[in-house]
Amino acid sequence: MTKNVKDASVRNAQSMNNESRPGALLKALDLLELAVEQDEPVTAAQLAIRSGIAQPTVHRLIAILRENGFLSRELGSSRLIEGDRLVNLALNVLASSSQRGPRHEILASLAEKTGETANVGVMSAGQVVYVDRVESKWPLALRFEAGSEVPAHCTAIGKLFLAFMTASKRGKYLSTLPLIPYTERTHVSRESLKADLEVIQANGISIDNGEFMSGVVCLAAPVRGADGRVVAGVAISAPEVRLDREGILKHAPTVRDAALRLSRTLQSTRES
Repeated sequence: MTKNVKDASVRNAQSMNNESRPGALLKALDLLELAVEQDEPVTAAQLAIRSGIAQPTVHRLIAILRENGFLSRELGSSRLIEGDRLVNLALNVLASSSQRGPRHEILASLAEKTGETANVGVMSAGQVVYVDRVESKWPLALRFEAGSEVPAHCTAIGKLFLAFMTASKRGKYLSTLPLIPYTERTHVSRESLKADLEVIQANGISIDNGEFMSGVVCLAAPVRGADGRVVAGVAISAPEVRLDREGILKHAPTVRDAALRLSRTLQSTRES
C-alpha cells in the first residue's frame, strides 16, 4: 500500500469514527428535521447555512443518511427529499402515537358524537395513509384498517393536503398526479380539481362527495403542527344512504373541533 493510499484510508477511518459520535448523531437528526420541514426540497448548501454545521460535515452526514435510506435525491436534481426508510419510520411513529393516549380518545369521541367512522390520515408519496381509525357502530360501515392507502385527488383528506400546499408545490402535484376516475364524480379535469381545492382552502373543510367510492361521503378538517403547517387530516365518512352531502356538512363544527384538539396535542408535545 502506498503512503498516499494509506493516509487516505486513515483519514476515512477517522471521519467515520467522528461521524459515529453522539454529537454527530444529533447533527444528523438536526439535518433530517431541517430537510423535511421545508416546503420545497433543499440542497446540502442550504442545510449547512440553516443548521450552522460546517459544509464538509453536512456532506459527510448526508452521504451516510442517503446510504441508509433516510434521505434521497429529488428526481432530476441534487436537492434532498425524505428517503423511504424515513417515511416508513414516520408513518410507524404516527400510527403508534395516534392509536394510544389522548389522540385516539379524541378520534373515538368524534366517532361517538357523529355516529360515523372517524379516521386520521397523513400524506405520503402522493397517497393518503390512514394512521388511526375508529369504526362507527352501524352495521353498514366502511372497513379500512390503519395503514391503508387511498388516492389524494378524490378523497377528503387528500384534497385537504393539496389545498393547503404552497402554490408551487400544489402546481407540481397537479401537473403530475394521475386523475384516475374511481367514480362518475371523480375530478378528471385539473381545472375542476383546482377549483374544488380553492373552495376547500377558503372554507377550511374538505368534502369527498362520492368521488372515491360510489355512495360514500366524507368530511375532513386540517390538523396543524406547531409551525402551522397541515400535518394530518381528521375525517368522518358515511354511506350516502344514511348521510348525504348536506347531512354530513352538519357535522363540520364537530370535525373542526376534533382537528383543533388534535392540533393542540401536537403543539403541546413540541413545546414540552
